[in-house]
Amino acid sequence: MLAIRQVVTRRVPPLGWLRALSTSTGTLFTSALQLDLPEDCKPRAVFRLLSVDGEMTPGIAVDKEEALKLYTNMVRLAAMDKVFFDAQRQGRISFYMTSMGEEAAVIGSAAGLKPSDEVFAQYREQGVLMWRGFGLQRFADQLFGNADDLGKGRQMPVHYGSKDLHFQTISSPLATQIPQSVGAAYGFKLAKNNRVVACYFGDGATSEGDFHAGMNFASTLGCPVVFICRNNGYAISTPAREQYHSVDGIAARARGYGMASIRVDGNDVFAVKEATEQAREYSVKRMSPILLEILTYRVGHHSTSDDSTRYRSIDEIEEWRVKNNPINRLYLFLEKQGWLTSDQDKEMKEVERANVLDALMKAERKPKLNAITAMFEDVYDEIPKNLVEQREALRKHLERYPPQDDGHH
Repeated sequence: MLAIRQVVTRRVPPLGWLRALSTSTGTLFTSALQLDLPEDCKPRAVFRLLSVDGEMTPGIAVDKEEALKLYTNMVRLAAMDKVFFDAQRQGRISFYMTSMGEEAAVIGSAAGLKPSDEVFAQYREQGVLMWRGFGLQRFADQLFGNADDLGKGRQMPVHYGSKDLHFQTISSPLATQIPQSVGAAYGFKLAKNNRVVACYFGDGATSEGDFHAGMNFASTLGCPVVFICRNNGYAISTPAREQYHSVDGIAARARGYGMASIRVDGNDVFAVKEATEQAREYSVKRMSPILLEILTYRVGHHSTSDDSTRYRSIDEIEEWRVKNNPINRLYLFLEKQGWLTSDQDKEMKEVERANVLDALMKAERKPKLNAITAMFEDVYDEIPKNLVEQREALRKHLERYPPQDDGHH
């Protein structure tokens, strides 16, 4: 048992934080020691509108046109992922990452943002670009790194970007986009342009130092940024139970930074859209960050370099792929409303697959960029003298030693 001992006071330097503590109006003091135990915390409810069986919460009105647009984009995303995943297995592209099982999380959040909001993505948010109008041919051109690729073949596959669609080019290192997004959001705050930044990342990224640095900067600076965590159950092969012990998952961390948070069923596209809209409105009106945790499941492998059956069972994958599939859930709703029949659904899926295959074959036939010329472009507005000299030296070298037929110099 602890004994309360008499404390001898002495004069100490007037530290600022001590003065603030002694005079702050919101601080409560007690002589009874309090210990907050994690087991005393009750799990927060997760926001959901649409049941697994496709039943909508009573009193919720849904626009037919919008619902069909959400569904079409989810079907298109699934078709694109399947075709390009198979293309990698055939050796036609070098790498790919799918959104299988996360279609509602990505499409729903994209629908809840404004087109002018800046997006800092991780590497599984191709659906955001798709929702904003990035065509299938654009995706295919990037994957092949051909002459029409916006990135001019400099990025590895799935590292998309679009200045016109306010989608920052994806970087491979985990969580680097988080502090970068806060800087952009602070710029929006100073500009007073009523825009927010949407920063996407997975549950694994929250174990990186950049996550905590970004959260703290956003909170203390009051930045209009919506942090969107796709909690899909796995950080490559590491399950969520080894990432954190909180009963409230990632959202619980927001409170430690004085930040608002929302937890939402990521396989319910309507709930994700509504939660994102509310998060965006809160952030832009309050000039404050907010953490949106989207609970979903990664049905596909982490990437084409991964075999997820080595760290999880096939039965687990199949349960989520069949019973809690976000596309199936939305289809059941549309069918019950009389807005989509099984024949129309089948035709839609066939058309979307055919369109993806067409884009793939066109991208495959397109020529590659002149990598030698492109190497000196797009870094400086005006190429500096030293690079002009290097470019000329390289040109003379290639004239003297032209490439051979086998591609070697």
